[in-house]
Amino acid sequence: MQAWALLSAVLWYLTGVGCQRSSLLNKKGFVFGKIGHPVKIYVKLHQNSPVLICMDLNRANTETVDPTYLWIGPKEKTLTDNSRISITETGKLMVRDFLEPLSGLYSCTLSYKTVKAEIQEETTIKRRYEFMIFVDPFAPGWESVCNDSVDCEDITNRNILKARDRIEEFFRSQAYTFYHRLNNTVPAMHFVDHSFQVVRMDSCRPGFGKDEGLHSNCASCCVVCSPGTFSPDVDVSCQICASTQVYGAKSCPE
Repeated sequence: MQAWALLSAVLWYLTGVGCQRSSLLNKKGFVFGKIGHPVKIYVKLHQNSPVLICMDLNRANTETVDPTYLWIGPKEKTLTDNSRISITETGKLMVRDFLEPLSGLYSCTLSYKTVKAEIQEETTIKRRYEFMIFVDPFAPGWESVCNDSVDCEDITNRNILKARDRIEEFFRSQAYTFYHRLNNTVPAMHFVDHSFQVVRMDSCRPGFGKDEGLHSNCASCCVVCSPGTFSPDVDVSCQICASTQVYGAKSCPE
């Protein structure tokens, strides 16, 4: 029973691993905008966001004359290059060491010029791109185990999957010995075939939850609770609370 309790405690966190950040994420880790549709992105706690491009893919493959870029962050704050936010001259944005309060809407306005050659008339065109960034965290308790390791969760995920496979193979070998080598000494541990089962436990840390409707492209992810919701424990859902105005709320003020 102790072995089963330990196995269950270790394997529960596997739920939510490997969610898709964005369908517009290319091989270089760049995410392009999409006119008229906010692009949803999911970033792990204390990781850097992918690089957000203030253009759609078609515009990026077209010559753009005299482009300028204006990035606006959550709470309608104009963003500038600093220790947390990286903004390049070509309009690329990346958020370093992502935390819950950094979640929200990031929008960029691209301005560029077009010239009608026959009349030499110059026109300024503006395009707005929106990116919704959410936090997809480590599971509860990882802070004390992982310390400062940024890839602790991914490494542990692989190790646990290996442990699961080895445990299953051990029991299979016991069953094979029992049924096919009766002339040999029967092992002290007897295994009933089909009795071994690995159960995936499901929970999220306080301030996070799962919402298949809001996060359909990351339905199994524990995502930071949006303003107007909260999660006080390790439940898998964020609860409604009209008085919360921040991301990742763990309580509902009276």
